[in-house]
Amino acid sequence: MTTNKTIDIADFTNIKTKGRGAISFIIAIVVIIMFVAQTMYTVDEGHVGIIKRFGEATEQVNPGLHIKIPFVDKVEVLEIRTRKNVEKLNASTHEQMPVTAEVSINWTINRDQAFELFKSYGGLSQFESRILDPKLRSATKDALARYKAEEIIQNRGRVIAQIEDVLIEEMKQYPVKLDSAQLENLGLPQKYIQSIETKQTEKNLAAAEMHRLERQNLEAQREVNTANAMRDAAKATADGKAYAIKTEAIAEAEAIRLKGLAEAEAIQKKAAALRESQTLVDYVRAQQWNGQMPTTIMGSDQSVLWNMNNKR
Repeated sequence: MTTNKTIDIADFTNIKTKGRGAISFIIAIVVIIMFVAQTMYTVDEGHVGIIKRFGEATEQVNPGLHIKIPFVDKVEVLEIRTRKNVEKLNASTHEQMPVTAEVSINWTINRDQAFELFKSYGGLSQFESRILDPKLRSATKDALARYKAEEIIQNRGRVIAQIEDVLIEEMKQYPVKLDSAQLENLGLPQKYIQSIETKQTEKNLAAAEMHRLERQNLEAQREVNTANAMRDAAKATADGKAYAIKTEAIAEAEAIRLKGLAEAEAIQKKAAALRESQTLVDYVRAQQWNGQMPTTIMGSDQSVLWNMNNKR
């Protein structure tokens, strides 16, 4: 019995020793894993990492896998993609009318200057609350105070441009890039809004009346143009007919003149021929004889037949 008890105690001691060895091995593995986890880290795309050693910012790292000293170095991540800050504020217009507005600005940290921004301001939220947001509110109030309420409503783009100009000038010394501002949710007194609506309605009615008058003038001018065109066409037709009649009359008169000249010339030539030839005179006389002998012959040498016989 004593021998068996001694063997059992020895086996238990061996088992206990082996168990302690396994636990120590597991603890060692866990420590190694924790060490590796503390050594390696990653920075996502669109961000940069700021290494702090015992609280002091020492360097800036780009996106990717990196190694640091465990339990000594810590990593702060800054987003370098475009961010949007929104501010709600109360302001006054040029005529001291109260107005509420919501203004926003898109901005980006310059990648190569992120380290300086972190060292100076401790991070993005501190930079926004201490620098960007106050200057955005100040620039917006300054821009709204330059314009009347009606101008703000009608020319919001001009007000936004004024905000951007002032803010860009104020932010020149900081390592950021301003992209664009937006002005939304403008709130004006209800009485003023009603007066604006009434004024706009009157403008619309006036514009409609002006359009109607212009249309009437256009129609009247169209009728005048039509009447003028018809008059011109009638005049052109009458002028054409008159010109045709005149041309025809001139042509007819010229024809008559030429015919008269020709007949006169023919008569002159015929008369000349008759003067120069007695035979031709007798021939013409014979052509005009009707075949009857004259009942009375006066004087001598009046025999037509004798003359004709003489000619033969």
